[in-house]
Amino acid sequence: MTLPHEIDDNTLPPSQDPEDREGQVSAPSTLFGSLAAIGPGLIIAGSIVGSGELIATTKTGAQAGISLLWLIIVGCLIKVFVQVELGRYTISHGESTLAALNRIPGPKLVVNWLIWYWVAMMIASMGQLGGIVAGVGQSLAISFPITGDYARAIQVPAEKEIAATIKWRDLSSAEREQLPPSVVARRDRGAAIVEAQLERLGATGAEALKTVRAGLPLKDPKTKDQRIYAIGCAIITAFVLYFGRYNLIQTLTTALVVAFTFITVGNVISLQMTDAYHIPLKDIWKGLSFGLPPSEGGVRPVETALATFGIIGVGATELIAYPYWCLEKGYARFAGRAQPTDDWVKRARGWIRVMHLDAFTSMIVYTLATVAFYLMGVAVLYNEGRDPAGMRMVSTLATAYVPVFGDYARWLFLIGAFAVLYSTYVVASAGHARTVVDALKLCGVIDRFREDVHRRALNAISFAFPLICLVMYLTVGEDPVQLVLWSGVMQALMLPMLAAAALYLRYTRTDRRLVDIGWWDVGLIVSSLGMLLAGGWLIYSKLA
Repeated sequence: MTLPHEIDDNTLPPSQDPEDREGQVSAPSTLFGSLAAIGPGLIIAGSIVGSGELIATTKTGAQAGISLLWLIIVGCLIKVFVQVELGRYTISHGESTLAALNRIPGPKLVVNWLIWYWVAMMIASMGQLGGIVAGVGQSLAISFPITGDYARAIQVPAEKEIAATIKWRDLSSAEREQLPPSVVARRDRGAAIVEAQLERLGATGAEALKTVRAGLPLKDPKTKDQRIYAIGCAIITAFVLYFGRYNLIQTLTTALVVAFTFITVGNVISLQMTDAYHIPLKDIWKGLSFGLPPSEGGVRPVETALATFGIIGVGATELIAYPYWCLEKGYARFAGRAQPTDDWVKRARGWIRVMHLDAFTSMIVYTLATVAFYLMGVAVLYNEGRDPAGMRMVSTLATAYVPVFGDYARWLFLIGAFAVLYSTYVVASAGHARTVVDALKLCGVIDRFREDVHRRALNAISFAFPLICLVMYLTVGEDPVQLVLWSGVMQALMLPMLAAAALYLRYTRTDRRLVDIGWWDVGLIVSSLGMLLAGGWLIYSKLA
């Protein structure tokens, strides 16, 4: 059903408005031409590797083992249908994501209820980016110490690791015999690593062991190096985004992200060729069998996995941001304002086809990256009983590269971690700034139609956003993993809302001439049901 354009919902600046007839261009008709026209999905892929793949996915593998491989794959594949549907609506209607969501039925207070939940999720996303800038600070503090306090502090194992080692060593032979051999081997490896670390520390290690054995808290010291680097990184990013000169950095970091992803895939393949870290094929099949791991030692890997589900692949924030990048790429302007003519239908279908290719190409890229990071977490961190958290997040993640790359692993990982984390920090901040500007327009805070007002607001918010995320890290949370996972929880809860919104837009407002009814509807409905199940399951696990 074609609906007339309603000017009240138009929040696009003149440079993106499909009303400009001079901007109308037919979509490329060849595969190579279409590949040359993609881009928004690759921007999104570059923005999600840092938090979802590197941090959350690897942590899930470290906690759950191979059991949740199926959930990781489903989490990457299932959301692309909703992503494309939101992109289709934006191209065909010339409306931003938030303007589209504001049309969803329900109570309104200036804007509707869905926009207000987005505000809450955006606050959590600031914490996520705070966790990411913390990871950047950690990687730089290890690579280039200023005072050296952070590098010294992380040499001491975490209290949880020492306590687990003590508990394991105190088990009797009879108690160990009741456990599967794989569990015994894994815990032995983890305990041996912690004991070796404590022994290398001498008196400091002995004191830490004594403290934990006495049941006293082993508090991590307040270190400066990672905070100094995080502050410097945030300030630099603020100026880069303010002046809009992030294209070069985005290009460079995207190249590094791709290179680091290939290195990680190679690392996983190499791990499969070792005896100690090889994952048998029967275990991989087990990971695809829709099983769930048990909670162990106070760790609830299913909760971690569901939080991870919210941000791996295309998370809720990326689903919302994707149409904005499509607008900036020019897809809606190239198609032009909706018309009853066959020429418009042909142009719109052409650019929607390009958008399909863009979304599915990026899905292949981030799915490969996600599976590689997950298997790496299983092969090394899970088998060594390690769990990346707190101030040791980056240093623990780096150990996953040691079996293959040896002494070079530290530098290889730290350079790659800086690349993917900083890429996420820059691109996600830029995407969030665009949605915030759009929200201000919907609320009537700034003029909707003036290009100069749009540009000034975008520059100002782009400058402020990295600094706000830094403050979130410095004041709200010291554990970057938890900041990332809490954002994942909020995003996972929004996924069913976005799925419902996509269905509403698809069946009540989208021009029927732009949709091939059949297999796509099945995929969209399955995608929506999967998001509803994940969101509902997460709520249940939190309340149970």
